[in-house]
Amino acid sequence: MSIAPSALAENRRTAVAESELTFPGLNMICVTGAGGNIGSHVVGQLASAGAPFRTAYFSEAKANDARARGIEAATIDYERPETLRAAFQGCDKAFLLGPNALNQTQLEVNAVEAAKAAGVRHVVKLSVMGADEERFELARIHRAGERALESSGLAWTFLRPNSFMQNVETFMAETIRVESAFYSASDDAKVSHVDVRDIAAVAVKALTDPGHEGHAYTLTGPEALSYDEMANALSQAIGRPVSHISLAPEELKAAMLAEGMPEALADRMIDLERYFREGSASRVTEDIRQLTGRGPRRFEQYAHERGPALG
Repeated sequence: MSIAPSALAENRRTAVAESELTFPGLNMICVTGAGGNIGSHVVGQLASAGAPFRTAYFSEAKANDARARGIEAATIDYERPETLRAAFQGCDKAFLLGPNALNQTQLEVNAVEAAKAAGVRHVVKLSVMGADEERFELARIHRAGERALESSGLAWTFLRPNSFMQNVETFMAETIRVESAFYSASDDAKVSHVDVRDIAAVAVKALTDPGHEGHAYTLTGPEALSYDEMANALSQAIGRPVSHISLAPEELKAAMLAEGMPEALADRMIDLERYFREGSASRVTEDIRQLTGRGPRRFEQYAHERGPALG
């Protein structure tokens, strides 16, 4: 059953009135990348908290689907700053999730400038663990975006997560289903993978609670695991053996290129694998527990929740 536009408008007015009681002085939060792994959870958790928000999608189809569900939505193109300004208009705060593109730094600069022009006061930027050290390419890209925010005059908060647990579904699901295996160039490196739902929980805190301006948070899971250990957890969850196969970096890059990944992006991922092999991604922090009041999810929990879908 469809809902009449007038009913949607009335629902919106009611929601805004109620949110003003819970979040006084907060007019609107704009969530970019609202259809992605992290953004969709930020949206869901903001809705559960009763916070006022507007979603911003790269896809018009996703924006239309959100509108059909009564969610305020805009379509944005980081190459067209006017679309960003329109999405940010009337918002006090914004969650900035830049596209994984060859020109990601410039696209994030476009977003920062558009947010400032639209009157946004505080931007919570999704960054990457190790951005402050700039020891791998992705860190340098995100640090450039951080610097743009630091010099913009806007209040900022940086979320610096480690690799996502959900990358298993995004990048490894097909070979797990077909070959009962997944591949990396990380050898036996241990990585403190983090669940995107925990990242989203910190983002919601930073967007709705005071006192996070000028802070950078490093977000990790509660333990550092090798990919072999992750394969064992997936094997138990799925009910059949799953193997991790470590390739030489050049072999993994060749596989990425064969799948159609642009070489510059493949090089970016291979550089991240090098960072892992050096043991630099094994650090475990307490930031999620301190900010949300509960510990981050373990990979074993994620595997048992999502593993059967990979069977």
